[in-house]
Amino acid sequence: MHTGHRSPVPAGPEQVFSDLREVAARVRDGLSWEIPESLEELPADELPAGQIAQFAQQERTRVLSAGVTGLEKLAEGRADEISDDESFGVEAIVLLEGRPAILVRDHDFAPQQGDWAVLEGHRAAIRESFARVGRVELTGHPSLDWLGTAFLVGPEALLTNRHVAAEFARGDGDGWSFQQGVGVNVDMGEEYGGALPAGGGPSYDVVEVLGIHEDVDLALLRVAPPAGGAALPAPLAVAADAPAGLPGRPVYCVGYPAYDGRRNEPESMRRIFMDIYNVKRLQPGTTTEWVPGENVIRHDCSTLGGNSGSPVIDLADHRVLGLHFGGRYGSGNFAVPLWQLVEDPLLARAEINFV
Repeated sequence: MHTGHRSPVPAGPEQVFSDLREVAARVRDGLSWEIPESLEELPADELPAGQIAQFAQQERTRVLSAGVTGLEKLAEGRADEISDDESFGVEAIVLLEGRPAILVRDHDFAPQQGDWAVLEGHRAAIRESFARVGRVELTGHPSLDWLGTAFLVGPEALLTNRHVAAEFARGDGDGWSFQQGVGVNVDMGEEYGGALPAGGGPSYDVVEVLGIHEDVDLALLRVAPPAGGAALPAPLAVAADAPAGLPGRPVYCVGYPAYDGRRNEPESMRRIFMDIYNVKRLQPGTTTEWVPGENVIRHDCSTLGGNSGSPVIDLADHRVLGLHFGGRYGSGNFAVPLWQLVEDPLLARAEINFV
């Protein structure tokens, strides 16, 4: 298979999909239903935007059609015949079908086909997870209005990354405080479209930096509901022990992927994902590596920069296995294995909901 393009997902299609022919047929069938919107009825001032949207749709169709041909060649044992265009199309299908970043709307997600139809049986639990994950938003910051993801892990405690908290917190010798003039809140909505107002909400004020870990990329924040607002939901369950079956265990992230040209081929990926960033998504995948005793697990969910601070959640029992903190193009993503911190003093003070 040609290697002119490198996928951000480390595993190949043979490892991601259980039946290459079935995936190729499903994608081809979906493309047959995609009818380009007519530009004839658009007002003159909307024509340029309509032309751009139509071009993006046509490019998406072209890329995925080439990917279907590539998958069919792989299924027939003809990998050496795959062109660069077909190779890139296969990678696009791996991202869109095998490791999708599913939009969250109205605290829910659309039904999935293929291997991820398994999510349907977990819909209620996944929706409970949605309600406990939010976008870290700032006021008074000189250059940022939001910067990552955080999730509820204790009665009043949020977990996020150290490198997220470092943008608004500073050490003062006895602890941590907010930078002067900067306010922080975590919005549990910020969804794309849907019927709920203001992106779905609610939003909670961050009132204290409980601590920033010295050894791993982790920080804890204390939150409070707004005056007269709804009480905080119960926290997510955090794994107190290592699950069986690592690597290869189905997991999912919830977070807010942001545009990140450093890790993806910018123009091609923009055309495929249609420029929808900074909103809540459900991102299923699998764990790919864990070395006992090390403070890192790897996973292959389709994450981007805004996912910093996302939970990596076990699909089997919906306990949080890890705290996502970064990734590297072509080799996968990294998370802190939280079960290794059960006895950690910082997490103990925050009354983490270890289960």
